[in-house]
Order: sequence, then C-alpha cells, then structure tokens
Amino acid sequence: MEEDKGFIIKDRRAFAEGNQEIEEKKESSGEEVKDQAQKETTPEEKQEPEIHLPEINFSTFIISLNASALVHLGVIDDPASGKKVKNLAIGKQTIDILSMIEEKTKGNLTTEEENMLKNVLYDLRIIYVKEKG
Repeated sequence: MEEDKGFIIKDRRAFAEGNQEIEEKKESSGEEVKDQAQKETTPEEKQEPEIHLPEINFSTFIISLNASALVHLGVIDDPASGKKVKNLAIGKQTIDILSMIEEKTKGNLTTEEENMLKNVLYDLRIIYVKEKG
C-alpha cells in the first residue's frame, strides 16, 4: 500500500501570515496607504459627540417597540424622514411581536412591567383597528 500524500492548504486571506502578494502590494503602495490613513483619521473625526442613551431594560425595550409600531401606524413622524409614513403590515407585525413577548414572559414580569405591556398592547391594537377601518 502506498502512503497517502495528503494535501496542502494555502491560506490566501488578507491577514494570513506568509502571504507575499499582499505584503508586496502593501510595500509598493505604502505611501498611498499612509496618506489615506491620515485623511481618514483627522482629529475632528476622532472626537465624536458622546450620546447618552437610556439604560436598557425590559421597559425601555417595550417602549422602543411601541415607538416603532406608532411610526408604522402613522401616528408619529418617522425620525429618519420627518414624515408620517403608514405601513399597517409592519405595524401589525410589531403588535404581534409584543403579544408574543407578553405570552412568553407570563409569570416572569414585575407587576409594573406586566401592566405597562398590557397597556401598550391595548393602545396599539385600538390604533391599528382605527387605522385599518
């Protein structure tokens, strides 16, 4: 029986060690890369304004989904465009997601969280029926 010769694996990814073609390209265009790096990292861009976001918890998650549903039901302006855009299918899907969350978290929520979720769902369902009708 002959011995199996096996196979050789060459890693051609950009970060692989020993990849000479990429290293040669880096060396030949070294000056261009340095110029681009300097352009991309100007001091003005490094100092992005720090945004203070609210703490993420169950309540803020539900409020976020509520806001999304209100946008899609056409109740509030879309923050991206500044216009009211109605998409009832996506609004209903968000209501269904909240309903699923209510079902799956039954017995695991505090009284405040449970009441908030019920109130949000009630309000969204009423708005959906009005918009659909």
